[in-house]
Amino acid sequence: MKILQWLATMVLVIAGVVLLVVPVRAQSATAFVPTRFTVVDAGTAGKPDVVLIPGLASSRSVWDGEAKLLAPNYRLHLVQVDGFGGSPAGPNATGLILPAVTDELHKYIAASGMHPVVVGHSLGGLWALMLADKYPGDVRKLVIVDTLPYYAVLFNPAATVETVKPMADSMKTQLAAVPADQYAAMQSGMAAVMSNSAEGNKAVIANGSASDRTVVAEAMYEDLLTDLRTNVATIKTPTLVLYEYDATLTQPDPAAFEASMKASYQPMPNVTLVKMDGSRHFIMYDQPAKFDAALEGFLK
Repeated sequence: MKILQWLATMVLVIAGVVLLVVPVRAQSATAFVPTRFTVVDAGTAGKPDVVLIPGLASSRSVWDGEAKLLAPNYRLHLVQVDGFGGSPAGPNATGLILPAVTDELHKYIAASGMHPVVVGHSLGGLWALMLADKYPGDVRKLVIVDTLPYYAVLFNPAATVETVKPMADSMKTQLAAVPADQYAAMQSGMAAVMSNSAEGNKAVIANGSASDRTVVAEAMYEDLLTDLRTNVATIKTPTLVLYEYDATLTQPDPAAFEASMKASYQPMPNVTLVKMDGSRHFIMYDQPAKFDAALEGFLK
């Protein structure tokens, strides 16, 4: 979730990759048709269900590598939030996004009759936590990738929703006002912070460019004002948290980021934290072998 810290100084939000699959509004076996995201049903029917949620301004193909790995042994539900990664904004163009998507994820899971593992990266990880918090019966296991229960603690360890709101208001306004050419030019800076691999950099730039700026700005704003630090103490779902660690970065300081991760999840009763050395925010791009091994091991 380092995207928001970078935005505090650069006023930009981008992330993602190029789609390799064609999105459908919902799988045929599901009675509920979501309006705020699309789902690609992949993998093997009849196998355990895994729902994968990408992050802010990311498309579902951030999970392409993991989809290939898991497809033989799992039924995969690859989510993409409308307005991110080239998908139309739809209803996400107005009103609150985070709680609406959470409720639709619940309805999708309930209509499918499944009890899945839910995997979320960045903002997708926050959605996974929100889902497990509000609808604890929905989720069998959680995999949270580089997500904090309240990201604003990286700006200020004493942050509260009330103290952060003026900054969030300002960031949302500034993001909307950035000229299109500057917005495009600044994407390489975002990519360098998000991934230390050449292919990862290209992917971040590509999907960020294709995302709807209004949806990104609103989701970023809501993210800054969503504090789950107290809530995680009551989430009993077995959870794996994978987090980045790149000693070459200076912002945020890797050691401080790790300390924030450990402190934030300390109240959670059934959580395991694993540091992914040599990676930035998109761990699946920077350390794919380590990431896949940790993910597959936890699923098994």
